[in-house]
Amino acid sequence: MQRGLPMQPTVVLLKEGTDTSQGTPQLLSNISACLAVAETLSSTLGPRGMDKLIINERGEAQITNDGATILKLLDIVHPAAKTLVDIARAQDAEVGDGTTSVVLLAAQLLKEVRGYIEEGVSPHIIVKGFRRAAQLAIDRIKEVQVTVDKSDPERFRSLLLKCASTSMSSKLIHSEKPFFSKMVVDAVQCLDPDDLDESLIGVKKVPGGGTQDSLLIRGVAFKKTFTYAGAEQQPKSFKDPLIVCLNVELELKAEKDNAEVRVEQVSDYQAIVDAEWEIIYRKLEALEKTGAKVVLSKLPIGDLATQWFADRNIFCAGRVPAADLRRVVEAVGGSIQSTCTDISREHLGTCGRFEERQIGGERYNVFEDCPKTKTCTLVLRGGAEQFIEEVERSLHDAIMVVKRAVKNGEVVAGGGAIEMDLSAHIRKYALSIPGKLQLIIAAFAKALEIIPRQICDNAGLDSTDILNKLRMRHANGEKWYGVDVDGAEGVRNNMEAFVWEPSLIKVNAINSATEAACLILSVDETVRNPQSEQPNAGPRAPPGAAQRALRSRGRGRGMPRR
Repeated sequence: MQRGLPMQPTVVLLKEGTDTSQGTPQLLSNISACLAVAETLSSTLGPRGMDKLIINERGEAQITNDGATILKLLDIVHPAAKTLVDIARAQDAEVGDGTTSVVLLAAQLLKEVRGYIEEGVSPHIIVKGFRRAAQLAIDRIKEVQVTVDKSDPERFRSLLLKCASTSMSSKLIHSEKPFFSKMVVDAVQCLDPDDLDESLIGVKKVPGGGTQDSLLIRGVAFKKTFTYAGAEQQPKSFKDPLIVCLNVELELKAEKDNAEVRVEQVSDYQAIVDAEWEIIYRKLEALEKTGAKVVLSKLPIGDLATQWFADRNIFCAGRVPAADLRRVVEAVGGSIQSTCTDISREHLGTCGRFEERQIGGERYNVFEDCPKTKTCTLVLRGGAEQFIEEVERSLHDAIMVVKRAVKNGEVVAGGGAIEMDLSAHIRKYALSIPGKLQLIIAAFAKALEIIPRQICDNAGLDSTDILNKLRMRHANGEKWYGVDVDGAEGVRNNMEAFVWEPSLIKVNAINSATEAACLILSVDETVRNPQSEQPNAGPRAPPGAAQRALRSRGRGRGMPRR
């Protein structure tokens, strides 16, 4: 009789409830998740792209067609699809535009090779093919890009205007392109050309009025801050004033909550009170001696100081937001002072004109004709709050595009022209190599056609017919032909039609999309901790923390009674 084999003990490696999925089905599931994300975004691409209305958990509605904003608001939880959210954010931070394109391209690359994965082609061969094709694409962009001559300021400015209007053509404000393009280019040209720090372009949103009422202030404007009695007696307009910017609180200090001062006589108490008044008066007199006519502070300026300044014809504003104060210093010169003593002339700034102005329903403090202007403020007007927010996002994209064009100065034709040229170039190369790589590189070439195809679909054109026309044109060497959503022909030379984009947008998009696709293809197993399924599951509290918290409720500041 044969002896039975000894029973093997079950090896428990992972916590109970842990989900492990692996192999080809897992890879295909990840690809499907990425395609679902791309499908949501695909209808927003191009000049005829649609907008999305997204309502968050607090019931706030946002209307946008900016790829990075949509993905941020969607709150995607699938781990593989989050990769696409990351590349859209990276593209937004690095270049500012092309966020929808990069997600569509990454998803299309995965879609084209899904059949090969199902047939058992190793993901490593696909990754190798993608990397080689991406390098070919980037080399080709460097070869065909057009460098714009910066020595002629008029021609260079017209290039920047065209790049800005191309960026806006797919946005909600495309009907106001000439107006906003000029505003964006003027704003970027206000900045320091060596630094081009876009955070120095302030954007203020004032509901009411039409979009044409929006204006560019070559200087700084910020909303009137909270003021005490006496502020209305202060002068509201100055010519060539000296300006001091402080990080000092000009207020009578209340005694600290837990401070204990023992006094024997009433006169001792009076001495303490007098000392406090003496301190603040000393600060105010020191500021008056500097000759400054405008006093701005990050911290509060109290009612006593406000009235004191009003009596001496000095304007003051406390609680100025840090970003606005930084922009004031950049514009008027000087520096932020953290003391009121020893302030000399070089610490003060100056501007040609300061005034408090009514814009819509708000009052704004405006500094203009500043000697060191390396900053400006865009004041946006419009009917609905959501509309103004979408205008701000559109202008941010355009500002980033213009900034890149100023730094680099190399452009390519948009509207799917460069993608068709790259596709033709890579397909030609693919036919010259043997083995499976030929199929993978050809798949990469086909995936690039998603951009012109989607632009056609969104504009209601026959994408198959137009892509065939484009392939014929590019085969004949007409490399700048792209989609024309307005003309009867459906195709045109987009370089001559001034649909220009900085080549950096395309280089960045192809790099990011390829990296994301390679990353997703190289994952074949997902191990999911059961705790990660719970909403907002954070780290577990140490044992006994709850009891300690309850015990401490009785002491100090507890929860307010309702």
